[in-house]
Amino acid sequence: MLIATYALSTGSERTTALVKTVILPREGERHLHGNASFTSAYVLRASVEAQALGHGLILLHSHPHSAGWQRLSDMDRNTESEYERVARTITKTPLVGMTLGGADEAWSARFWFDRTAPSWAESVRTVSAKLKVTWNDQLRGIPAVTRSQQRTVSSWGESTQKSIARLRILVVGAGSVGLDVAQRLAATGIEEIGVMDYDAVEIVNLDRMIGATRLDAALGRAKVDVAARLMKSAATARRFRVSTHEVSITDPAGVSMALDYDVIFSCVDRPWPRAVLNEIAYSDLIPVIDGGIALDTFRDGRMRNGIWRAHTLVPGRPCMACLGQLVLGDVALDKNGLLDDPEYIAGANREAPSRQNVAALSSSVSAALLAQFVSLTAHPGGRGVSAPLRYLLSTHTLEHSAAPSGPYCPYENALAVGDARTPIAEQREDWRAIVRQRSTKKATLRLRGLAAIEGILTRAIGRLK
Repeated sequence: MLIATYALSTGSERTTALVKTVILPREGERHLHGNASFTSAYVLRASVEAQALGHGLILLHSHPHSAGWQRLSDMDRNTESEYERVARTITKTPLVGMTLGGADEAWSARFWFDRTAPSWAESVRTVSAKLKVTWNDQLRGIPAVTRSQQRTVSSWGESTQKSIARLRILVVGAGSVGLDVAQRLAATGIEEIGVMDYDAVEIVNLDRMIGATRLDAALGRAKVDVAARLMKSAATARRFRVSTHEVSITDPAGVSMALDYDVIFSCVDRPWPRAVLNEIAYSDLIPVIDGGIALDTFRDGRMRNGIWRAHTLVPGRPCMACLGQLVLGDVALDKNGLLDDPEYIAGANREAPSRQNVAALSSSVSAALLAQFVSLTAHPGGRGVSAPLRYLLSTHTLEHSAAPSGPYCPYENALAVGDARTPIAEQREDWRAIVRQRSTKKATLRLRGLAAIEGILTRAIGRLK
């Protein structure tokens, strides 16, 4: 039985309490007598300490021989209800209660917004190289295993499948890598996937966006809508839900939506959006799986080398900046549009950002990212995600990065600060103007007719059992 503090992480639909600091009892503040209990003096002292930190208060206790999501005994309920008003009055935030099932280390949690009854959490997540989730089955039902998931389930077992399938996963960037990742997650049986991108399909994308069609490019369809169509076609879950977010992750609106998810795939290559995702991984304890590809050519256009990387950003693993995958000085340049300004690039004696990419190799990046996801959630061999990986195409070498975390890293040192995170995202009108312009654009009668026929066929195929 202990007391801890928490910070809030507030998404557009979900609120998360991030455990921050354990406040240990002093002599005489906790009694052991078969059961354990603590004194009101301990609760008062901890509440004052939490208030000074700007945190909320958590009462933690265990059921040593129990397993799974734990409910409250009458005694537990009375204790938490009794201290709810004290904690809320001093900290100005709701009391949180947490219970550990000692048999399998499963946590349950609840908010107390008043003393009458708790509001149960949907899940409790513990984040490290292994993501472990305890689910409240009453609020987040157990997914049924479908016939089309037999080989998936045979790879890691039904219990793991039922946990993975309940994760809410966001793919940021619906280009060549993101589109592939999103479809494979849907085929894996994930029930809820979000995809975020404000861009549209163009004819130059068709050599990399596998599944996008010439009709998509001719209509200028939003990438998120194309991704949603392809995910629905690939999905194997009985209840599949896709959420399309036609916003930028560099906008506070995009950040708020991202905070509703359990795992995020970073499939973007610009410094600013990657900086935002890098921060979320540590400030809000949402694992971010990031990677990318760089192709290099000789002056005569022949291929010199290709490098792709994959890494998962979790506490205990270095952030993108510490890995050398994010140059913080470039974030300001990206915000100001200078990385797209040829005059600035020439004046600063910089190389223009590499634009080479091919469908034949982008699938290697998506495979590397998905392997990180499987390691994070299924823990093959009892192990979690690896150290950051880098594959060199010219020498066919797979390297493990030994890059350490920087002792003064601003991202990793802002662990679990939640809503007190440093604001990197900014409200901008440029991406909103692009989305508005697309929504008012009218297609020709011929294109609208083709789109209608495509819709009829897609719906008919979707009804096949």
